[in-house]
Amino acid sequence: MKSYITQKVHYLKTHPKKGVRITAGILLVTGGIFGVLPVLGFWMLPLGLILLSVDFPCAKKMLATMKQWWQRLKSAVGYRTPNIEPPQKD
Repeated sequence: MKSYITQKVHYLKTHPKKGVRITAGILLVTGGIFGVLPVLGFWMLPLGLILLSVDFPCAKKMLATMKQWWQRLKSAVGYRTPNIEPPQKD
């Protein structure tokens, strides 16, 4: 699932039509604002900013600020990436 989403975001970031990127970015940011609703969520906000950052420098700054905030939050909570190893065969 993650690779599918990554492929679609990459496709939209490199899409030759600027209007498609901007429209998709605005829709994702708008959906991210309504993050408390069931289907729409806060996960849409960073994706929208990623698409808008291709064309707008102010969106690039907001995305960088969001990344810094997320890193500070993870370090404050003490989040560590889980060390998941594949099961060893005997």
